[in-house]
Amino acid sequence: MNLTHLSAEAATHGLFIMAECPDPEGNGTIVLIGADATFWDVFTISREYKNNVPDPVDTWSKRIITRLADGQPTVYPSDGPPYAPFIQWALGSDQFFQSPVGMMVHQKAGLMISIRGAIKLSQPYLAPTPSAASPCVTCVKKPCLTACPVGALGQDTAYDVPACKAYLNSAEGTDCMTQGCAVRRACPVSQRFDRPAAQSAYHMSVFV
Repeated sequence: MNLTHLSAEAATHGLFIMAECPDPEGNGTIVLIGADATFWDVFTISREYKNNVPDPVDTWSKRIITRLADGQPTVYPSDGPPYAPFIQWALGSDQFFQSPVGMMVHQKAGLMISIRGAIKLSQPYLAPTPSAASPCVTCVKKPCLTACPVGALGQDTAYDVPACKAYLNSAEGTDCMTQGCAVRRACPVSQRFDRPAAQSAYHMSVFV
């Protein structure tokens, strides 16, 4: 498969190649496909969204990425259990890193990560040279560490999901519910990625 062609085709659907990593089950390459900043505009005119089908984002992702794969095997985060090790794959690439708050951070998307699926190729993985560095290394202020209004996310602490959801379900949590997680938004890379607030609000509603 020509990755340049795949990248161009993915872009027409608001998707992009987030990373490539070695396939731990063989000598092939796993290509991680994610939502770009233009994804929401494309998705909201789809039949899945307009017809309010069950799990519309997952259903749309499978339809589009299967088409992009052109016969190559595909894998999706929603498939399971057992679930495919998407986090392991991502961190095995040179585009995803562990952020100070524990969530993965991406070179382009920052903390606004939405991996929609993966295409498994038989061609060997070619590691880039030189390898990329985490954007957190050069982030001096690290605003993600203090952005959570209830301290549910922070350095060297486990994600306090109950505290997070309790806040989101309160009147004070309206900003996070409508604009997206304050920690994700605080990341300078996330801000440059400029994901629409409507998309973040949708993901927050599903999470709650």
